[in-house]
Amino acid sequence: MSATRIVALVGNPRPASRTHGLARTLAVALEHALPDATATVDVDLAALGARTLDPADAEASAAVERVLAADVLVVASPTYKATYSGLLKAFLDRLATGALAGTAAVPVLLGGAPDHRLAVDVHLTPLLLELGASVPVRGLFVLEREVADFDAAAADWAQAHAPALVAARPA
Repeated sequence: MSATRIVALVGNPRPASRTHGLARTLAVALEHALPDATATVDVDLAALGARTLDPADAEASAAVERVLAADVLVVASPTYKATYSGLLKAFLDRLATGALAGTAAVPVLLGGAPDHRLAVDVHLTPLLLELGASVPVRGLFVLEREVADFDAAAADWAQAHAPALVAARPA
C-alpha cells in the first residue's frame, strides 16, 4: 500500500480560525497514528472565499485537486445554524457525486453548545457519503471550551480510530 496522504479541509470563512487549528491538530495526530502517513496538506477555504463559486478560478480548482488526492480527509467546519458552513458546502458542490470514492473522511464540527452535537453525523456525514467518501467512524464534535485541551484529545482519538481509517482504504 502506498503512503497515506492526509488533507485537512477547513470550511471556516475566517483565516487562522480555531476550526483550522482543530483540523490541523487532528491531521497531525493522524500522521503520527497512521502507518506510512505523509505530511498533511491544508486546504483553508478562508483563503478562497467567494472564489469557491467561480468554476474557472485556478486556485479553487487546485484546492479541489488537493482534496481529491487525499486518502484521509479531515473535513472541519464551525457549526452554523446546527450544520456546517455555507463556504464548505459551496466548495464541496464543486465535487461530483462519488468523487471522493476511496477516501476515508473524518467529519469535524466545532460548536458552542452540546445541543448541536448530532449535527456532525446528521448533516456533514451524509454530504461526505454522497460524495463517495467512506466515513468509518462517527464524526467528531468539539465544544469551544474543549479547544484548549484538544491536543491530547486529538492524539487519543487518532490512536483509537486509526485502524478503522486504514481498513476503509481500498487495497
